[in-house]
Amino acid sequence: MKKDQKLYYSIGEVSELIKVKPHVLRYWETQFPILKPKKNRAGNRTYKVRDIKFLLTIKNLLYDKGYTISGARQKLRDSNNNPDALIEQLAIPFAEPSSRDLLRTLREDLLELRELVGRL
Repeated sequence: MKKDQKLYYSIGEVSELIKVKPHVLRYWETQFPILKPKKNRAGNRTYKVRDIKFLLTIKNLLYDKGYTISGARQKLRDSNNNPDALIEQLAIPFAEPSSRDLLRTLREDLLELRELVGRL
């Protein structure tokens, strides 16, 4: 995993990464049921790499391929109920963290949580 790669990204980070304003990302959530970023305790969206790949796929369909919102939604539906296949088909580069890096990050998060709970 690269040093700048994380498991979770904020809406601002995703907005910068895929070059779409945050309000557009929020709107897409209302239009594409496949987009369901988790929210943290503060209510802020947290995007995983898979969410970002879906956003890149949607952006590609809308901006590069010229689909309408409903057309892109239908294209995602028509991808044999396997939107991951569409992501692969469009060859959108965005590296997944390796399992070793994933475990290391999870361990760090758990240690941080244990420390926070210990303070309470």
